[in-house]
Amino acid sequence: MFPEHRPRRLRTTPAMRRLVSETTLRPRQLILPLFVAEGASQPRPISSMPGVVQHTRDTLRKAAVEAVEAGVGGLMLFGVPETRDAEGSAATDPDGILNVALRDLRAELGDSTVLMADTCLDEFTDHGHCGVLDASGVVDNDATLERYADMAVAQAEAGAHLLGPSGMMDGQVGVIRRALDDAGYTDTGILAYSAKYASAFYGPFREAVDSQLQGDRNTYQQDPGNAREALREIELDVAEGADAVMVKPALAYLDVVRAAAEASPVPVAAYNISGEYAMVEGAAANGWIERERTILEVLTSIRRAGADLILTYWAAEAAAWLD
Repeated sequence: MFPEHRPRRLRTTPAMRRLVSETTLRPRQLILPLFVAEGASQPRPISSMPGVVQHTRDTLRKAAVEAVEAGVGGLMLFGVPETRDAEGSAATDPDGILNVALRDLRAELGDSTVLMADTCLDEFTDHGHCGVLDASGVVDNDATLERYADMAVAQAEAGAHLLGPSGMMDGQVGVIRRALDDAGYTDTGILAYSAKYASAFYGPFREAVDSQLQGDRNTYQQDPGNAREALREIELDVAEGADAVMVKPALAYLDVVRAAAEASPVPVAAYNISGEYAMVEGAAANGWIERERTILEVLTSIRRAGADLILTYWAAEAAAWLD
């Protein structure tokens, strides 16, 4: 009449649940994305991402220090320039906002954290695409690779420990690796955005970087219905020299995160992106969900799927909760 097996014994107290927990979520596994805007005199709120701002150089340093003190594992930096052109010239300018901000943070933090940079042209082009365009208006893969090589060296010179090529150009990891090695930056690593999908969840991010995008990115970002293709991209990036790989977005692609974790010989990151952040913040603001509990559940689900690292706008806040 009574059950022979009682799994509830292992759920009786917080201490018991903690003892047998299968998935760990620690501050060191979290990476905080940060935006810095050229010419900003004060932080600019991003309306679709409550609590996230475009920083000034000074407030960026303050936010970075606070995040590192909270225990986050790394910082991913995005630049928002005042002027843009077809080639994304500000991306390779040593005095461009992203490279200046990288130098600021490396001087402030040294090697106390892992400083990362978005190695992509979309924030810097006047058409908003991740590469340069050919005469017909299509992104030119190989011409873009030349720009990525120059951008990678500029970011390494500015102090980035890890570069994040996110443009989904064929061969981007190999070209960046060779450029870094030829310039003497053999210790600068590559966190490859290997499986980046053409997602509807990027909307708030485009506000965050003042994106000038015209059209869509379907010819270079992955189709949301494809999973095997992601594994092929990961395999190619690892063969080209990626030190870690990424799946982006995270929540709608947890199956891909799991498959990547099972197949990849290098660490796997997942990006808990702007749209995912905005949905939780919006629901919490309306009282429909418990904010802290939901955030930790979201991040735990990404870890449970197999991600070694999580890029999330909640990184600093969650790190404080976890410790």
